[in-house]
Amino acid sequence: MIEQAVKAPSGHNTQPWLFKISEDNIQIHPNYDKSLPVVDPDNRELFISLGCAAENLCIAASQKGYNTDLNISEEGIVTIHLKKDHTVEPNTLFDQIAIRQTNRSVYNGQIISSDTIRLLERVFEASVANAYFYKNGTPEFNSIADYVIAGNVLQMQNKAFTDELKSWMRFNKKHQDTTNDGLSYAVFGAPNLPRFIVKPIMSSYLNDKTQNKGDRKKIASSSHFALLTVTGNTPEEWIRLGMVMERFLLKTTELGITHAYMNQPNEVNELSGEMTETLNIFGEYPAILLRIGYGEKMPYSKRKDIEEVIISE
Repeated sequence: MIEQAVKAPSGHNTQPWLFKISEDNIQIHPNYDKSLPVVDPDNRELFISLGCAAENLCIAASQKGYNTDLNISEEGIVTIHLKKDHTVEPNTLFDQIAIRQTNRSVYNGQIISSDTIRLLERVFEASVANAYFYKNGTPEFNSIADYVIAGNVLQMQNKAFTDELKSWMRFNKKHQDTTNDGLSYAVFGAPNLPRFIVKPIMSSYLNDKTQNKGDRKKIASSSHFALLTVTGNTPEEWIRLGMVMERFLLKTTELGITHAYMNQPNEVNELSGEMTETLNIFGEYPAILLRIGYGEKMPYSKRKDIEEVIISE
């Protein structure tokens, strides 16, 4: 079950979780050693990642015939109580856990049908999160694209941001296989060359002009933006947002739809509030921004061995 949980997405693929196994429950603890203080100073994205991991674990538990009951402490520790129940039906999304991926490539431009978007909207019914879908070509889509571009300028001109990003980049196969975390050279489409060659080349791309040139192509190739919001701003809401988001990501995977994060406007406070005003969303906090569409599979990010993320009593 933990092996499935750790396949969840996380910012910069930091994998910011630790698992504690008891007789009748599994706890998921935040691992603040894997926090991103520059891009995620409130640990919002960290707790969303914990929610994604918790959802994967609950889905995997159904495969084992367990009923699950979940509690979240004020500190953001998730406790999943497990009880054997012969009436439990396996969750149909289980098979998608292993093949879900964050796909940063240029998509093929195909538009997702309105019927499919309505199907995806239903994932968020009766959840803590609200989901807004904006179709490519609409004024709202274009406004969000402008905020992504503005976010890139502010972030890429911030040395602390680029230093933090570089610290999580893995520059070749040896580097990637040593850490089993971070942003692999392969997901950026870089060749497997000696680190002293690749590092300066990849680092040279960390500027707003290069980032925006690439992101404009990626945005133009996408079908929709999906903006996920919450009405509160607490670890519990972030975790529960992560749980429903993971169901959404697994559902898109099942439907052959690809996704990637474009969280720049949510990560820059001065843009976040302005964007919600532009979109006429009031009283809600924008937490996750995704682009979705259709694209070819990309290499998968590495995951740490589960022995490294299980803590003892």
